Amino acid sequence: MTNTKRLLAAIAAGLLTTTAAFAGDVRIMWYSDGVEGEVLQDLLSRFMEQNPGINVIVDNVAYSVIQEQLPVQLEAQSGPDIARVTNLKAQSQHWLDLTPYLSDAEYWKANFGDQADWMRPDGSEAITGFMTQITLTGGYANKTLFDQAGVAIPGPDATWDEVVAAAKQVADSQQVPMAVAMDRSGHRITGPNISHGAAYIGPDGMPAPVDQGIKDFVTKFVGWNNDGTVNKEVWVSAAGSTYRAAAEDFINGQLVYYYSGSWQVPNFATKIGDNFDWVATGSPCGPAACSGMPGGAGLVAVKYTKNPEEVAKVMEYLASQEIVKEFSERTLFLPAHKGVVAEGLDFQSDNEQVKAALNAFVTASATTAPTALKLPGWRWSDAYYGALVTRVSQVIAGELTLDEAWTRIDQDVAEKVAEATRQ
Repeated sequence: MTNTKRLLAAIAAGLLTTTAAFAGDVRIMWYSDGVEGEVLQDLLSRFMEQNPGINVIVDNVAYSVIQEQLPVQLEAQSGPDIARVTNLKAQSQHWLDLTPYLSDAEYWKANFGDQADWMRPDGSEAITGFMTQITLTGGYANKTLFDQAGVAIPGPDATWDEVVAAAKQVADSQQVPMAVAMDRSGHRITGPNISHGAAYIGPDGMPAPVDQGIKDFVTKFVGWNNDGTVNKEVWVSAAGSTYRAAAEDFINGQLVYYYSGSWQVPNFATKIGDNFDWVATGSPCGPAACSGMPGGAGLVAVKYTKNPEEVAKVMEYLASQEIVKEFSERTLFLPAHKGVVAEGLDFQSDNEQVKAALNAFVTASATTAPTALKLPGWRWSDAYYGALVTRVSQVIAGELTLDEAWTRIDQDVAEKVAEATRQ
């Protein structure tokens, strides 16, 4: 590691810690989409009452810290003891195998086994953590605006072109500044790409070159940004692969159709209230599929911890069936725990829009394309996502042509593969 990287890691770590860790301290780096940070803190306060020898410190950070600062810390073999992350597979060499420290490893395999490979090195049987929720990308429509405009919300078989045209009609009718927005994310744009036939994974398991499926949707998306149909600022207001959501625009009633994901449901439930009616719509269709992208945030143990036994106790508590059930019901998240799913949940909301939205995402999961199901556990998915968001943003900003972007995306991914295989 270069001295610069070590210095950046030290600075990043210093932002989150002011004193040296004491024996028994467990630090969790956590980001929130909605109220889950508050729920976590409440659950951990109970844990610490029951385990007075373990002090759990939650560092609540922005998602950008997870994406940009945590990787630097990990490369310097530092950072938190536990982290909530979405970039699970590509960083799996940094996760701790909890197996030797768990009281019942079979419980983890039975209840979290379906996603275990998302967060461990290829070929490994390690138990490194669990998914705090299962997510699926999809759209949200401001139903009030559609109703006022007299435009029907497109159904589950509607194409991307039809959804965007309807949203633009509503925006023009109601004089709303934004018709459509999509989170600035390579993950978010991948569902539409796959729906248009993108492969991502080559026959040898390595990244496939940019293909016609990617070209077809990205070309449309760039065009919608350039003609003002899609909110251009979301994608051009940040650099590199920096994530930016458009949730606040939707919450404020300034956006007709928002493509994001199921994790926004608790956020909308809290912040929109009864200001307007909204519905989850699933993912619009392309010629190949009507697919969103599955995923979620995993809570993983970091192998550089000085307190692996204490870390395992915290993880076992948070992964217990009773706690997963309560966390899911209070946060309005779809759990990954098989036992909790089988038992059923009573989501703590009297908002019928929330329950309908959660059910809509469950229904939409049935149309998830096979390629989309493979990507969360594929080693090179984040390399592809990063290249896509960086280069597509540059095209929208007028810095690259589409043809130049295809070449640069392939080069970016190849560089990531070469860098990883040299290590």
